[in-house]
Amino acid sequence: MSDGIMSKAATMEIPISSNGDAGSLPEDDGLEQDLQQVMVSGPNLNETSIVSGGYGGTAEGIIPTSTIKGSGLHQPHPSPAVGGEEVVRGIAVEKFDIVKKWGINTYKCTKQLISERFGRGSRTVDLELETQIELLRETKRKYECVLQLARALTNHFYSLVQTQHALGDAFADLSQKSPELQEEFGYNAETQKLLCKNGETLLGAVNFFVSSINTLVNKTMEDTLMTVKQYETARLEYDAYRTDLEELSMGPRDASTLCRLDAAQSQFQSHKDKYEKLRADVAIKLKFLEENKIKVMHKQLLLFHNAISAYFAGNQQQLEQTLKQFNIKLKTPGAEKPSWLEEQ
Repeated sequence: MSDGIMSKAATMEIPISSNGDAGSLPEDDGLEQDLQQVMVSGPNLNETSIVSGGYGGTAEGIIPTSTIKGSGLHQPHPSPAVGGEEVVRGIAVEKFDIVKKWGINTYKCTKQLISERFGRGSRTVDLELETQIELLRETKRKYECVLQLARALTNHFYSLVQTQHALGDAFADLSQKSPELQEEFGYNAETQKLLCKNGETLLGAVNFFVSSINTLVNKTMEDTLMTVKQYETARLEYDAYRTDLEELSMGPRDASTLCRLDAAQSQFQSHKDKYEKLRADVAIKLKFLEENKIKVMHKQLLLFHNAISAYFAGNQQQLEQTLKQFNIKLKTPGAEKPSWLEEQ
C-alpha cells in the first residue's frame, strides 16, 4: 500500500486468519451484534435538511434545503399548486439521496465486517490502544461487581440499624414497666441506641463510597466507552473505504474508473481523518480516566477501610473523625432514613 493511502505511524493492518468454517456464521453472536450496530444508525429523513456521511454521521455537512435552488422554469407568479408540487418533489429527492448514501455506506461496512470475520480481509489495529480499551472494559466489569456488593452491604446494614433502633425502643419501654428488671433493660436499651447511632454513621460513610463508585463507573467510565464505540465505528468505516480504494486502484485505468477512483480517494481521506481524530480522542480520555480513577479510588478505599475498622472496633470517636476527614455530613436525627449523604 502506498504512503498516500494510509500512514502506519501508530497503526498497522493485520490480516485476519480464516478459521475455515463458513458454517459458523449463525452461531457468531459477536458478528450479529456488530451487524446490528452497523445497521442501527439509519438515515436522517428530516424534511428540512440533507445529511451527508450516512452511517455513523454527525451534524457536520447539513445543508438547509432553503439554500438549494430548483432547476424548474422561472415564472413571475407561480401558482401555489405548482410550487407545492415542486417542494414535495424536492423533499422526495432529498430523502432518496439520504437513503442511497446511507445504504452504500452500510453495505461497505457490512462487507468489511464479514470479510474481517472470515479471514478474507484486513483490519487496522492500534495494539497499544486496543489493549488499553480491553483493560478498561474488564476494569469496569470488576468495579460494577464491587458496586453491586457495596449496595447490598448498605441495604443489609440499613435493615440491621432499623432493627437495633426498634429493639432499643422495646428495651426502654420494658425498663419503665418492669421495676424488677429496670436496670438490665435500661443498659440494654442504651447499648442498642449507641449501636444504632454508630451504625447510622457507618451507613453515611458506606453510602458515600457507593455514590462515588457509581459516578466513576456509570458516568466517567461510560463516557469514555461511548467515545470508544464511536472510534470503533470510525475504524470499521475507515477500513471499508480503504479496501474499496485498494480494489479500485488495482483495476483498469479507463476514464470511468479514474473518476470513481478520485471519488473513492476523497471519501477515504474523509473517513481517515475522522478515524484518526477519534483515535486521538480515545487516547486522551483513557489517560485522564486512569488518573481520575486512581485519585478517586485512593480516597474512597481509605474512607471505607477507616470507617469499617472504627465501627467494628467500637471506636465511636475514630468513626466520627473519619467522616469529618472526608467532609461527609449526615442527615439530622429523626430523619426518615439514617445516614444518607446530603453533601460532600
